[in-house]
Amino acid sequence: MSNSFSSPDKEKAFEVDIGSGERASSNDSYTPPPDFTLHRELKNRHVAMISIAGVIGTGLFLGTASALMNGGPLGLLLAYIFVGSISYCVMITIGEMISYLPIAGGHIKLAERFVDPAFSFALGWNLWYNWTVTLPAELSAAATIINFWHPGVNNAVWITMCLVVAIGINMSGVGVYGETEFIFASIKVVTIVGLIIFGIILDLGGGPNHDRIGFRYWKDPGPWVQFYGISGMTGRFLGWSRAVTQAAFAYSGLEVVAMAAAESKNPRKNLPKAIRRVYIRILLFYIGGVFVIGLLVPSNNPLLNVNSDNASASPFVIAINQAGIKGLPSVINAALLTSAWSAASSNLYISSRGLHGLAASGNAPKVFLRTSRSGLPYVAVAMCASFSLLAYMAVNTSSGMVFTWFSSMCATAGLTTWFGIGVIYLRFRKGFLAQGHKMSELPYSSRFQPFAAWWAIGASLVTLLFSAWEVFLKDNWSTATFMTNYLPMMLFPVLYVGAKIWKRVPIVKPNEMDFHSGIAEIEAMTHADVVPRNIVEAIWMKLT
Repeated sequence: MSNSFSSPDKEKAFEVDIGSGERASSNDSYTPPPDFTLHRELKNRHVAMISIAGVIGTGLFLGTASALMNGGPLGLLLAYIFVGSISYCVMITIGEMISYLPIAGGHIKLAERFVDPAFSFALGWNLWYNWTVTLPAELSAAATIINFWHPGVNNAVWITMCLVVAIGINMSGVGVYGETEFIFASIKVVTIVGLIIFGIILDLGGGPNHDRIGFRYWKDPGPWVQFYGISGMTGRFLGWSRAVTQAAFAYSGLEVVAMAAAESKNPRKNLPKAIRRVYIRILLFYIGGVFVIGLLVPSNNPLLNVNSDNASASPFVIAINQAGIKGLPSVINAALLTSAWSAASSNLYISSRGLHGLAASGNAPKVFLRTSRSGLPYVAVAMCASFSLLAYMAVNTSSGMVFTWFSSMCATAGLTTWFGIGVIYLRFRKGFLAQGHKMSELPYSSRFQPFAAWWAIGASLVTLLFSAWEVFLKDNWSTATFMTNYLPMMLFPVLYVGAKIWKRVPIVKPNEMDFHSGIAEIEAMTHADVVPRNIVEAIWMKLT
């Protein structure tokens, strides 16, 4: 079976047959017909912005409120640095594999090639669950944000409005998704950079009240929070661990580049560029953002409790209100609302492509392989969108409380995915070297490997273990906290053992791993970047 491909100037017509040469389930190899293919319509600027800001959403803008309340400014900062180190290692780990094999299904299909079909099955359904649950989390957060203006309106109104936007974007095709995500991501970049600069100005006394804050809140109420009033190192550690769980939710989604690989043009050139930009997102947006938040808002501010009915909004909005700046909080909140829309749209995109990849591996009904003539997997999109109705739980419960429940579940599933990516890479590396290749042959490689993969595995497991450790302390039991943190953790091993029994396929041996299927087609579409002749052409090539 052959794939169709075109010259660089006609890449829009390029189609990838997702079944080309892939290892299938234990029974037989399934090859989808030509009308079940994804199209490569994501351009360099789309992939670049998706990697930098695509899934930055309410985890950073709203979820940091609870992290600051639980961990204090220093606990918050250290939590984001810790999880940031894991996420960076995950990105360079998946970057080496996906830039070499940019195939549909991303790391789900890579797991099938380099570990075994049972691992692919468990990781794929974990990913689908992760992003399917993240969608209602973002919708609930959007309702919380809009309540800043209209606290008396039923949350169902705001959830419906945001849901229509997310579904509409995804049903319009990957080209429309790429363009809207480029716009939304640009707004997020401008917003977070502006908030960081503005926050520093406020901290130095540049606000209307000329109050020079400095590190005041690091002294009173202090750099740490004694979680639940527990004294000593135990209380500080538990507060920090809760902040780590929230940070994991905020960082989750870095691996979206892998899922977009099958729909990106010239992937062997564009994906490495996108991966190299990840440090900007981690250092500037996340670590820079939470540092400023810790300076501007005291950890004992009651408005930080998103579970309450009087949650104001993002910590940034709280800080601007405290500074006495009128009008600007509404502008910032509007920008944060577009962030929630963007994240919801990205969540639906990832979950639908994950379901499509599962079907391509024979791990989900083949009906989810069906695509429109433009390459839209509309059946998978519709199925994933139906689970967004869970967001309507916020109608009878505080939208902030629902957001907390879903964000904890997503953080656990996301950490499990990071663990799985580390395992896949170690197997990938072992097989690549065993078959006589050198790591320098890869389009993208990192000098931190294989240590980065081991750190991703170990740190993810430790974070999962302590994600809600406080429930085991005397008089601190919470059924909701236990259910949303530890039950999702059990999903992956149950799925893997079940699939292992069902498929009865051994782990792939290093010398039998498939590093060649689809390589000819991938290399055929790879071309060098055209060098612009002047600054006008350079700007135009960035925008098109």
